[in-house]
Amino acid sequence: MILVTGGTGLVGSHLLFFLLKNSEKVRAIHRKNSDLHSVKKVFALYTSEVDSFFNKIEWMEANITDIPALTVAFENISKVYHCAAFITFVPSKYKVLKKANEEGTANIVNLCLSKNVEKLCYVSSVATLGKNLNDQITEETPWNPDEKNSVYAITKYGAEMEIWRGTQEGLNAVIVNPGVILGTSPDGGGSGVIINLVASGIPFYPSGVMGIVDVQDVVKAMILLMDSETKNEQFILVGENVTYKELLSIMAPLFGKKPPTKKISKRIMLFLSGMDWLSNKLFNTKRRLIKANVRSMFTTSLYDGSKIENELGFHYTPIQETLQRVANESGKASN
Repeated sequence: MILVTGGTGLVGSHLLFFLLKNSEKVRAIHRKNSDLHSVKKVFALYTSEVDSFFNKIEWMEANITDIPALTVAFENISKVYHCAAFITFVPSKYKVLKKANEEGTANIVNLCLSKNVEKLCYVSSVATLGKNLNDQITEETPWNPDEKNSVYAITKYGAEMEIWRGTQEGLNAVIVNPGVILGTSPDGGGSGVIINLVASGIPFYPSGVMGIVDVQDVVKAMILLMDSETKNEQFILVGENVTYKELLSIMAPLFGKKPPTKKISKRIMLFLSGMDWLSNKLFNTKRRLIKANVRSMFTTSLYDGSKIENELGFHYTPIQETLQRVANESGKASN
């Protein structure tokens, strides 16, 4: 049986469907207050027999930081897809991030070892990779602790160290490092934020470049790696590097909106980030524009996602095809 953590998230929900489609027996853990039925929204993108697929999942309540409950969830498990993570870039949330991302992953690794799990796939992020101003970033680009790394990146890198520690103790594992993942999420998070901005007709764009990848490509790559003989390696999953202007310009017409034409300066964005921080302190409003996010919006990060293509013959979905599908899924694309 296969165990999936983070099954109610963007990657996990799509992964569950593809595993079920392959007739795999799947167990998924969830937190107490998780909205399990939101996963059905994702399943409905692929099939009219939503309940038939959904009811095949063996759901178990367990947090990755709750070792007793997690231990029960690991009974009779042969493979593990670890998609669960706490995602925030707010510096004050560092302890919560560390507990979920680092300690939680350590628990997963320890149970994989004690239960003799055949293989583990961990979903990390390109945020854990180093910077390379002169060339594309590869799996060999070293992490630089002296960079202005976000608290999220720091804890995801710490989680990767737990995976590598497990491989030194006999665990077979693979790590995937996706860029910005484009796809429909059960809760509207992730790239849903970008989609909502485009749908609102925002006229501004920052000057940065980012690596993007289709959520279906992430899931297919994970399954391919887990079914292969590949072990103890990591793979960047980026189908294409695009500027924010390019991405927004392609997406806008799909939503019946005009492409953005005004470049916004980093100085203005940092000012808005400061006002966002002040509002949080004075009125306890939710942080929406973290300084780490602003820096990334004005950074040129070029990722080389060809390793999985060269080693396993994998093919990425063209960006236009992905964006057209996502726009159609949102129900807001123009005719």
